[in-house]
Amino acid sequence: MSHHHKHRHAPTAEQHAHTNDFDLIIVGGGLTGSALAVALADTSLRIALVDARAPSRPKEWPAQWDNRVYAISPGSADLLAQIGCWGHLTPDRLQRVAQMVVSGDSGGVINFSAFDIGTEELAWIVESSEMACELWTSVSRQRNVTCFCPAAPTALQVNADAAELTLESGQVLRAKLLVGADGRESWVRTQMGLSSQHDPYNELGVVANFRSELPHFGTAYQWFREDGVLAYLPLAGGVDADQGKMISMVWSAPEDFARELLALPAEELAYRVANAGENKLGQLTLMAPAAGFPLKLVRVPQVVTPRVALIGDAAHGIHPLTGHGVNLGFQDVRVLAEVIRTARPVDDLGDLRLLSRYQRARREEVVMLQSMTDAMRKLFASKTPGLSMLRNVGLNLTDKLTPLKSMLIRYALER
Repeated sequence: MSHHHKHRHAPTAEQHAHTNDFDLIIVGGGLTGSALAVALADTSLRIALVDARAPSRPKEWPAQWDNRVYAISPGSADLLAQIGCWGHLTPDRLQRVAQMVVSGDSGGVINFSAFDIGTEELAWIVESSEMACELWTSVSRQRNVTCFCPAAPTALQVNADAAELTLESGQVLRAKLLVGADGRESWVRTQMGLSSQHDPYNELGVVANFRSELPHFGTAYQWFREDGVLAYLPLAGGVDADQGKMISMVWSAPEDFARELLALPAEELAYRVANAGENKLGQLTLMAPAAGFPLKLVRVPQVVTPRVALIGDAAHGIHPLTGHGVNLGFQDVRVLAEVIRTARPVDDLGDLRLLSRYQRARREEVVMLQSMTDAMRKLFASKTPGLSMLRNVGLNLTDKLTPLKSMLIRYALER
């Protein structure tokens, strides 16, 4: 757009103040950003949602499946149900996880079963794009949300009574509170000078979907191996005789090995993945090319500052060892929405005392889960002789210590 062209339609000052004044600006319309907007659908808040692009499903949908999938905890499923999204997800894209089998590198095994602790499922395996598109559809129908998309922020200024966000288009959005839901390389976090400690693992997560010879029966598998952590997550795909014969594979592996995997021809990769998974599901057939993404832990000591709060990966990148990162994000949404919702009309949403409630409520769980996954990863990545035995004895003991085991599962479930 040429410069004078932009000004020809410039709104009057009066309109200008009206269009660009909000109660809340959310930067980032991914899973957590859009979930927060939807969680506040029944409030009178005026919300602006800013994102670079709307989510989309795989090109050949529904025949094609997204290879980014998440293990959604029952707690997150509840949140999505409360905000009216869960029921709209395509039922035949949802897979219940009935049990999880975790194996060490020399024979140690833990079996987690939903049945053991009286729940229906340990988690749901859902494609990222399935959730993203459903949330986005809700947001775009929402009366109290204005979407600025595609849009990119260029400047953020926080003053005594508002946060002001300038977009590339020259528009300025103003609000009492701005939420950064813009992912692990968060622009908002950087602008606010909130420190983040990045701990690169020098690993890639290699992801791909496969058809399997044998049905998975809703079982998720995880192997701690010398060459990384391999997981098979059950997918809902397939009809009739092929029902339940589709999995999503995530192999978190040292970078060089991961690049080797990514370079393999389809048959060879399928063979390697089946073999590494003890051929549990028979022969595998690759459905679409594998993809790799860098893994790292991002610790953010402080996730609020006056007028600004961070949620989701912007607040805590976590190793996707357990597929739990997104559940932490959904719990951020639950807590922050509650803090915003219970604020009194006289309260200023950007007030640090108010936002500190959110930070306090979330800190303990985030730190605990981060250090737990980090410790597990370090334990299993270590090449120290003797540790292998210890890890596997540890796994087998845990399997026998039912109370401890159900505590671990409960912990994973309630998140």
